[in-house]
Amino acid sequence: MKRALGLLAAGVLLLTACGGGNDSPFATPGSGNAAPADVIRVGSEQFPENQLLGEIYAQALEAKGIKVERRFSIGSRETYYPALRDGSIDVIADYNGNLLLFVKTDATQSSPTDVLAALKAALPPDLTVLNQAEAQNKDAFTITRATAEKYNARTIEDIVPHCGEITFGGPSQFQQRAYGIAGMKKNYNCTFKDFKALDTGGPLTVAALKNGDIQGADLFTTDPALPANDFVTLEDPKNNFPAQNVLPLMNKAKATGVAADALNAISAKLSQKELLNLDVEQAQKTLSDAQLATKWLKAQGLT
Repeated sequence: MKRALGLLAAGVLLLTACGGGNDSPFATPGSGNAAPADVIRVGSEQFPENQLLGEIYAQALEAKGIKVERRFSIGSRETYYPALRDGSIDVIADYNGNLLLFVKTDATQSSPTDVLAALKAALPPDLTVLNQAEAQNKDAFTITRATAEKYNARTIEDIVPHCGEITFGGPSQFQQRAYGIAGMKKNYNCTFKDFKALDTGGPLTVAALKNGDIQGADLFTTDPALPANDFVTLEDPKNNFPAQNVLPLMNKAKATGVAADALNAISAKLSQKELLNLDVEQAQKTLSDAQLATKWLKAQGLT
């Protein structure tokens, strides 16, 4: 939800953008280290995209006159979730699919609408989620531009008649996960020619797809390698790959009025294209996260 994304698998971790390490700047969750009523503490996980989203949230709140404390690089959901509940932080950018599986490990919903509804029902009463963005950092069936043109493929359904010609590459866990080999067979009747175990959306998978060692790959939808190599992300009309929409996860006590409106305004502007562009620009390292957040918020008319 990415590169280092904490990946809640079949039962809890998915291959997407949503985790980090376990280090925490806090003492013990439940220690009562809550922010003053007029301060919002913005947290982030430990991977670049989430840190940038945290900075965007922080600057948008500050632009509305809200006092903000930044608590970035907190760690995995096991750390920041209890920190939200005890008030050590007040809001973090999360990813709806992995968050749902964290609070309800047997959840089976996969579409953005269904995941959001199930998530709202599963959260404890002291937490809430605000509006979700169109943008997702999720696993996806990825092919080269040449393969897309060869098969006239825009969706996974378009590629199904040719699955027997495709060697698919991704992390070894793809063979066991519900949206992996079994999901492709169940939802699309797609059986690959072969599977090659590589890395988790990393350089091995990118190189293998680029070089033609594989013809399809499990890559994340906000990976800068996609535009850099002119890769094509196939649309997934049957929602085989569970949704991972970006949305603010917030302590309900702070999710009111101006603060909620400011964060919802970000979600309204954060399209898939916008998030990918942000990640690409972040990877170029020509601007700091603070500078990039300022630039994006101004371009969207949010500050």
